[in-house]
Amino acid sequence: MDVNKEDKLKLYGFNNLTKSLSFNIYDICYTKTEEDRKKYIEYIDEQYNSERLTKILTDVTETIGASVLNIAKQDYDPQGASVTLLISEEEVPLYVLDPSCNRGVLTPARENIVGHLDKSHVTVHTYPESHPQNDISTFRVDIDVSTCGTISPLKALNYLIDSFDSDVITIDYRVRGFTRDIHGYKHFIDHDINSIQNFISKDTINRYNLIDMNIFQSSIFHTKMRVRDINLPNYLFEVREEDLSPEEREEVIKKIDREMTEIFFGINVPNV
Repeated sequence: MDVNKEDKLKLYGFNNLTKSLSFNIYDICYTKTEEDRKKYIEYIDEQYNSERLTKILTDVTETIGASVLNIAKQDYDPQGASVTLLISEEEVPLYVLDPSCNRGVLTPARENIVGHLDKSHVTVHTYPESHPQNDISTFRVDIDVSTCGTISPLKALNYLIDSFDSDVITIDYRVRGFTRDIHGYKHFIDHDINSIQNFISKDTINRYNLIDMNIFQSSIFHTKMRVRDINLPNYLFEVREEDLSPEEREEVIKKIDREMTEIFFGINVPNV
């Protein structure tokens, strides 16, 4: 499939189409006790702190062919982290770079650091979550990649999916604005796409159930993904599968499946 039509287009000026990719990624875990839930939150905070998230977003920037102008990051109390990158399609010379930009060079003396891209940005926020009346804990990651020019956030799609333990994923992709060719004709999109699934690897698609909701006339694409198989050991925290009775294993799987169903469809499933 010809993904990039711009090779055939002669544009008047800069390609100012804005391409935005938004992720919600959910990791689900069985945490039997209050102590387990506390340890799970601590584990997630350690595994996905702002330093690691910065590395992931820096890799995203490299994957889509952009350059980092500035990075800002923050770890929160009691939990969660955020990172923002400002990026550019091409490297910006030092003499035109705003003095506030750090080009991704993070100094220990700075408590808060933000990263930016020229005309583009990448952000991530994390939300570990649990409830005392529920044996299931969840970890949500929100990622946004917004670009202009020829660079495309879709190139980072598979890398982002593989960077997290992704049980449920919702993806939104939208192209905004228009750009003109040399004859003044407006182009509202510069590449072929009929589904976000076009850009997801086959191995990944085989691991998930997927549904699409697209508005082609407005260049809005939405895909939901839910892992097909629940391999119980992958969802246990501070407990082993062999320590659970067959009845307990079945009950845990039901709880995990219910959590996925509620997140995937955005509804609360009544107890039966």
